[in-house]
Formats: sequence, C-alpha cells, structure tokens
Amino acid sequence: MAHIEGNTLSIDIGGSGIKAMVLDRSGEPVTERQRLDTPRPATPEAVLATVAELTGHFGDYERVSVGFPGVVRFGVVSTGVNFDGDWTAVPLAGAISEITGKPCRAANDADVQGYGAIAGSGLEMVITLGTGMGSAMFTNGHLAPNLELGHHPLAEGRTYEEWIGEAARLQLGDEVWKGWVRRAIDTILPIWNPETLFIGGGNARLIDFELPSGVRVVENVAGILGGIRLWEDEDH
Repeated sequence: MAHIEGNTLSIDIGGSGIKAMVLDRSGEPVTERQRLDTPRPATPEAVLATVAELTGHFGDYERVSVGFPGVVRFGVVSTGVNFDGDWTAVPLAGAISEITGKPCRAANDADVQGYGAIAGSGLEMVITLGTGMGSAMFTNGHLAPNLELGHHPLAEGRTYEEWIGEAARLQLGDEVWKGWVRRAIDTILPIWNPETLFIGGGNARLIDFELPSGVRVVENVAGILGGIRLWEDEDH
C-alpha cells in the first residue's frame, strides 16, 4: 500500500452535480464539500471548465482524485454515455492535473464510491443509482476495474440502467422504480455472492424498503471520501 502524505482533493463528477472536498491522509475531510451544477450540455470542454472553477475554491492539497460516470482506463475516459459530446479518449486525469498543477488519478465514479464504503475483506460490490447505474467490484480491498453491469440485460430486453436509471424513475414513478431496484438486487446477489452489496448514488436516498441481509445503503459523500484510497491501491 502506498505511503500517502499531505492532502488529497477528491472530485466527484456526476450527472447533475460536480462535488469536491479536501481530505487528509487518513481520508478525513478537512474542508466543507463544494458543489457546482453539471453544465448543460455536459461536453468535455464544459465539464473541465466547471472543474476548474470548482477547484479554485481549494488551496492546500498535494494530489487529486476524480470519479467519473463512465469507463476510465489509466486516467483516460473510454465512455461517457450519459454526458454530451465525444468523451472517447478524453485524458481526464491529465487534463485535471494540468488545471490544478497536481498529480491526478481518475476512475469510474462507482469505483471511487466503493473505495469510500468497503471494509476491504472478501468480495464486495457497489452499485450507484443516479443518472445511470454504476457498478464496482472489489476483492480484499482491490478493485476489479471496468465492471459495467448497468449495460447488462436485466429483463424484457432492457438493461439494468434502462430499468433503474433516472430516466426510468421519472417515467415509471418512484414506487414502480423501487420494485425494479429490488429486482436488480435480487438478481445480483445469487450471481456474484458478495459479502456486502453497497447501494450508493443520489437516488439511493429513495430506498425505504427492507433490504436483504448483506445489502446496505451508503451516503453519497462516499464518492468523495473514497478518493484517498484511489491513491493507496497500487493495483489500480
């Protein structure tokens, strides 16, 4: 595990908002969380401009962690399906490093949220409920990258994301949407058999039904708090 000194600026890029907070080397917040609306249209240029504006609120940090809702490989975005413009091959970590003048690591937002939630023992999974559906899987605290479960079929020829993403919630209504969330959870558990399945993201706040054993909701701030562990996991 890497030796971490100083503070980390952790940024969570979401479909509706971009949030940031500075963490100390133990992962504890040392500033208040700041938030700006995600620009519309959410092109790479507009999102990076908003990130630049947001990072101007912070002064004392040595490195940056970023969570992004899409596939991110070695700091470079492969997909940004819920955003606008062409996100293919956008060097997100490099661009934000240039903006801040600090080294930067970037990963899928569910990966970063998972880092903020997991215990680090056995197989643990995360799904995030927001504009789309993010997913992440960890083995003994180490990330298995690029799990895009949201794009896998769930039922009736439609994917998980098409049933439990934000567009589906608005179309179906909260109660029907929650029924599909229950179905998604019941489908995931016997396939993957995680020690714990964490439910995060902005729409996790709507879950008001009893969850199966080993499933729990985590606060959305985990998407920021996980930023420090993105630097600690040398397998990333």
